[in-house]
Amino acid sequence: MRLSNYLIPTLRDTPKEAQIVSHRYMLRAGMIQQASAGIYSWLPMGYRVLRKIEQIVREEQDAAGAQEVLMPTIQSADLWRESGRYDDYGKEMLRIQDRHERDMLYGPTNEELITDIFRTHVKSYRALPLNLYHIQWKFRDEVRPRFGIMRGREFLMKDAYSFDVDYEGAVRAYNKMFVAYLKTYARMGLRAIPMAADSGPIGGDMSHEFVILAETGESEVYCHKDWLEVDVLSQDIDINGDLQPVVDSFLSRYAATDEKHDPATCPVPEGDLIATRGIEVGHIFYFGTKYSEPLNARVTGPDGKDVPVHSGSYGVGVSRLVGGIIEASHDDRGIIWPESVAPFLVGLVNIKVGDDACTGVCEDLYRGFNNAGVECLYDDRDERTGAKLADMDLIGLPWQVIVGPRGVKNGVVEVKNRRTGETEEMSPEAVLSRFSG
Repeated sequence: MRLSNYLIPTLRDTPKEAQIVSHRYMLRAGMIQQASAGIYSWLPMGYRVLRKIEQIVREEQDAAGAQEVLMPTIQSADLWRESGRYDDYGKEMLRIQDRHERDMLYGPTNEELITDIFRTHVKSYRALPLNLYHIQWKFRDEVRPRFGIMRGREFLMKDAYSFDVDYEGAVRAYNKMFVAYLKTYARMGLRAIPMAADSGPIGGDMSHEFVILAETGESEVYCHKDWLEVDVLSQDIDINGDLQPVVDSFLSRYAATDEKHDPATCPVPEGDLIATRGIEVGHIFYFGTKYSEPLNARVTGPDGKDVPVHSGSYGVGVSRLVGGIIEASHDDRGIIWPESVAPFLVGLVNIKVGDDACTGVCEDLYRGFNNAGVECLYDDRDERTGAKLADMDLIGLPWQVIVGPRGVKNGVVEVKNRRTGETEEMSPEAVLSRFSG
């Protein structure tokens, strides 16, 4: 993509309404534009990151055996009255009426709707276990939307729902999602720590929040320092095997939110305890028959008797993760994207537009990147060198390839690692080989 033709309205100054790092950088890097309080349009750069995150989430859900569906954003109030939650949920739920004066709502979550799908089509335990998920927009009318997409009213979320014939099966489903979540976040370059949590309005008695550590986080969290050494992706975990020992091994390391942490009973010595702030990026629940009982979602068990199914709910804040990654990975110049979710892998910068030699090298590199399937953002604008390099640092692409007259004369270009700041001179051919391999 040529930057001269790309909609990326970068800002030099920080907007006054932006209070946290991710909101500031997403606005300055031209990733989002506010449509109304807590509701944002996603511009091309932000949308590319959003889709990268969504795809990683999808791949790990599929690998764990979950099946993707798509449920509507607008739901009937009748289902929520049937479950007993319509009047209990509170003002966060946006209640509306259609032209026939039927009560509807913009879904804040999907337990009722997915349970209705299940009870319509599944009648026997032989169809279990079953896990269905979708990635869809949600709306919760926050009383004080703030921090950009981190606490917005409309957000993109992955929610999965497991169905099992008994508690033991439900625990196996819970453990599978627990491990899938750890792998999902690790693939995004994040260390997400599972912490025991309250279930809130969804209900249930087994629940974990997945929290990334960040000084700018919204809540206080505590964990053993050993969590900083955990490398999920290096572990050979069979997602279809017995995961209870795996889950137990992770949970053997202390981690708690401020709601669950008690200094008087904390088992971690003071020198080994990390006290910082964190950002919740996912939440999993087991809620048993909380919805299957009132909604009559039952199956015929092995003994021929009808039993209510045991269910769990598993949410990932897909759009919230964009902000969470920025909060965890940035410096005073801008964003530092992990390669797996970066909008482009390489930023190609021509610092002497109008110089035939520089332009020739840039065009060859750009063509070579495209032919090799390397995602490249080519800054071909006629701008000052300092402004172009500052924009590249702000945008935060993992690699920058900087082409200038002096280097071209010597047959080299400069390659910069955005995370470390280290630079290296290489021939254009070597650059193509490095990123195309």
